[in-house]
Amino acid sequence: MDNLRWVTVLLVLFYHVIYFYNNKGVFGGIGGFGDYPEYPQYQDFVMYILYPWFMPLLFLLAGVSAKYALDKFDGKTWFKARTRKLLVPATIGLFVFQWMTGYFNTQVAAMAQATELTAGLPLPVKYLFWALSGTGPLWFIQDLWLFSIVILILKKLDPSDKLHACCGKLFEGKATMVWMILLGIVFWAAQYTQIMDVTHPLAGLINLYKPFFYLILMLLGYYVFSHEYVHETLGKYWIPLVIIAIASGAWLVCTTFGEVNTTPQYLSSVPNCVFGWFACLAMIGWFKACFDKTSAFAGYMTRSSFGIYIVHYLVIAGLGTILKLYTTLPPLAIYIILTVAVFVLSPLMYEVLRRIPFIKWAVLGEKTINKNKK
Repeated sequence: MDNLRWVTVLLVLFYHVIYFYNNKGVFGGIGGFGDYPEYPQYQDFVMYILYPWFMPLLFLLAGVSAKYALDKFDGKTWFKARTRKLLVPATIGLFVFQWMTGYFNTQVAAMAQATELTAGLPLPVKYLFWALSGTGPLWFIQDLWLFSIVILILKKLDPSDKLHACCGKLFEGKATMVWMILLGIVFWAAQYTQIMDVTHPLAGLINLYKPFFYLILMLLGYYVFSHEYVHETLGKYWIPLVIIAIASGAWLVCTTFGEVNTTPQYLSSVPNCVFGWFACLAMIGWFKACFDKTSAFAGYMTRSSFGIYIVHYLVIAGLGTILKLYTTLPPLAIYIILTVAVFVLSPLMYEVLRRIPFIKWAVLGEKTINKNKK
């Protein structure tokens, strides 16, 4: 599970390289190198392959991790650690580090709207604007912190974990695989918790955070996927699951390439949900069957992938903007440079920041050890 988590985080990094230059209308990037369909940018297929499942999978794994952690620690200790690791970087960290990402985000937004968003504002107000605009991928950990509260409430209501035990009995035995497939209906239904009317004033915020959709997945991770035999069963059937995932992914890409793949209508479509769910099951099964081992590198990535995720988007937004606006490099060279940079500079940046006591706490959510304390 640790290996699956950090590999998925690395895929998020690569996704953001492609997404940043997409020309399919997905909000947030700087734009492509030509207009679709005249300039198809076939590399954008990466978005269609990764987006349906990688964040749902991370929330499933977060639910599993929450169950394992609460089996070892009391709720107060666990929530205190969650607050430091999740809420601190997503609030204080915005003003310490992520404001730089926000600066580039506002430049990209200004270019898209052909206006300077912060023109004429005093520098302190601009700084506040940059900090709030620097949330970027940190919506993920903001969701996680809020969901931690929900899990603690449920734990308080069910201190003996009777619901977890009930789910264990329901999903065990020969019917496990049938239940795993049927849970795809829950995945599909959960997509309808988004606001379908994109003109609604809260649509942008709700459909970015997808709080109900991701909460359902985290609870599935906590109550269902935290049972070891679920992983063992998926590992047993990993080959057919991978085949189904590949086939449904091809179906999705071939029938929807060119559409904006982040709209609630797209995400709730049958092809997207079939592929998204089977990809989650396939990845869990594949890693259980083939990658249930560790190494020095895997151990390092298990410890560091969260911090790398926290800092990586500054590389994307900063260097990605410079390469697009201030160089005449061909698109292929830009993609290669930015991809190499995000995989090299992000870990280096993380290693530097984690050695600075206050920054380590504020930006990365890591505990600072007082060396003078006996």
